Amino acid sequence: MNAEDFPTPDADVASVAPETLKDRIDDGESVTLLDARMSTEYEKWHVDGENVTSINVPYFEFLDDEIDESVLDRIPDDREVTVLCAKGGASEYVAGTLVEQGYDVDHLEDGMNGWASIYEAVEVQRYDGAGTLLQYQRPSTGCLGYLLYDDGEAAVIDPLRAFTDRYLADAAELRSASPASQARQDEDFGVDLQYALDTHVHADHISGVRALDDEGVEGVIPEAAVDRGVTYAADGSSASPASQARQDADALTTAADGDTFQVGDATIEAVHTPGHTTGMTSYLIDDSLLATGDGLFIESVARPDLEEGDDGAPDAARTLYESLQERVLTLPDDTLIGGAHFSDAAEPADDGTYTAPIGELVAEMDALTMDEEAFVDLILSDMPPRPANYEEIIATNLGQNAVDDEKAFTLELGPNNCAASQGSLADD
Repeated sequence: MNAEDFPTPDADVASVAPETLKDRIDDGESVTLLDARMSTEYEKWHVDGENVTSINVPYFEFLDDEIDESVLDRIPDDREVTVLCAKGGASEYVAGTLVEQGYDVDHLEDGMNGWASIYEAVEVQRYDGAGTLLQYQRPSTGCLGYLLYDDGEAAVIDPLRAFTDRYLADAAELRSASPASQARQDEDFGVDLQYALDTHVHADHISGVRALDDEGVEGVIPEAAVDRGVTYAADGSSASPASQARQDADALTTAADGDTFQVGDATIEAVHTPGHTTGMTSYLIDDSLLATGDGLFIESVARPDLEEGDDGAPDAARTLYESLQERVLTLPDDTLIGGAHFSDAAEPADDGTYTAPIGELVAEMDALTMDEEAFVDLILSDMPPRPANYEEIIATNLGQNAVDDEKAFTLELGPNNCAASQGSLADD
């Protein structure tokens, strides 16, 4: 049944914006949610939290004129309940039937699609390089991105296609911190978004590098990722797959190990850190924060099976170990780590960002001090299910599959499963 198929409830039903619900959860308020989606969808992905009580009762339980008492008994009548569904139609109907039954309920605008549209920017206060560094956070999927800006220039790392307009709008509204730059911007407010950089071929979301490149931003992909068959800047020509891949990759800038990109007075250096994928490339932002993509998170390390599958996972895990030990953990202990994702097990820093210094991670995560064989055994032992639709997402990010914006948004809905462990490896 589609949202438009649900009858309009007779009772007035209040709605709550996704951002308002997020604020209530963040503020520690006790929140009770009635999720009216099918149980299979609920089990894959739902709003959760320490102060969230989530109840799953599929919408069809409310379609009869007389709702079964056993259904009503599951719904608290001593507190406000927010009803949600996939897109907002079913939840409004269910909320209306409950209002008629005397319950104190509202419903979530646009459902889980609305929840997935929340995208917050938080300043990384411990970043001490030139300029200002923001961390983008998408709570519905755990995706993280970064926006660096200084002296009228900016770069975004691991952008999402769904938020292309957001990056452009943010750049247009930002003001650089330096007095000289501020003076120059008095008549021309905003910063110039120069670069959009991907750390790797993502398996959980559709990259925004192509879309931003189409908007005049210089798109950057890891040079080491080109060999996977990147064909995305395709112009419809009849070139062979191999030559088309090289041609299309040439349409974007490629980042080789050691390459640098200047943003005002800040320098972004590419650091090849394979393991999660062969092309995985981290970006060291002005010697202060290493944007590690899916190589290292503040609560776990990368899973090694998304490129070559189960058969290639052991070798990829060994490569990941070498990258961590030789390229990442050799940086100064106070270098911040900022991954491309966070899980429910991750604890944000005092500034609200999912970042942590290397020294702290080494002290808290035994996986980072293990020998190679123990490390490989650990990360192969507890991998979660692969991300939803990961094969189609990879194909789309390689340019082998074309999807419109609506399909792209739908493909990436659900939990992120790019880490090697089901839970946190910190304090293990």
